Amino acid sequence: MASMTLPALPEESFQRVLCVVAHPDDMEYGTSAAVARWTVRGIEVGYLLLTRGEAGMPNPPEETARLRVAEQRAACAVVGVKHLTVLKHPDGVLVYGLDLRRDICREIRRFKPDVVLGAGYEIETPYGFDQADHRAAGLATLDAVRDAGNRWVFPEQVDDEGLQPHSVRWYIVPGLAGSGATHGVDVSGEPLRCGVASLEAHAAYLAALPGGYVRLMRRRLSPISGGAGARRA
Repeated sequence: MASMTLPALPEESFQRVLCVVAHPDDMEYGTSAAVARWTVRGIEVGYLLLTRGEAGMPNPPEETARLRVAEQRAACAVVGVKHLTVLKHPDGVLVYGLDLRRDICREIRRFKPDVVLGAGYEIETPYGFDQADHRAAGLATLDAVRDAGNRWVFPEQVDDEGLQPHSVRWYIVPGLAGSGATHGVDVSGEPLRCGVASLEAHAAYLAALPGGYVRLMRRRLSPISGGAGARRA
């Protein structure tokens, strides 16, 4: 995940990380290897999934949702994540807007992370055109980071729910070296092994994908060639 030609992400500057993604399995295409490194070093990591991934398989949606959330729990266990929150926004038609920002803001104020890790929101990525849910999730997360620190944005969370405004130190978008990443995370060795194993925990979902997909992703994860982009929020 990281080419160490990039400056190392200053892990000594944070103790809590909240990862916000659209679907079960979104964390497992490389980023979970960094999570495995962080948790073994005592950094507390939480995942917030905005949907249950119910549109990702041909099974009935409720059956798929239960299966995919269970697989995500197994993937979390592999990399040492003990905090998993799964929302019920609709998979496949995730909508950027106040409802989504409100829910992400609530979790930021509740979990109080130093770092929020969110999806990118560009239409085109190094892997091709990104899926619409990912873009909506990324933009809503970026805005929710700012919302969370402002007492007058979603004030009912402060007045009625007992939460407090919270300011995040870093906002991280995972990426590849050479595609805008500014910092790197060395995931060689055990973190990379755990990252691959966390992807394999989504066995039923991966089995439902077109043939050769898992082999392709294993090839992407095997070299230490990418990086985690980060910027202050």
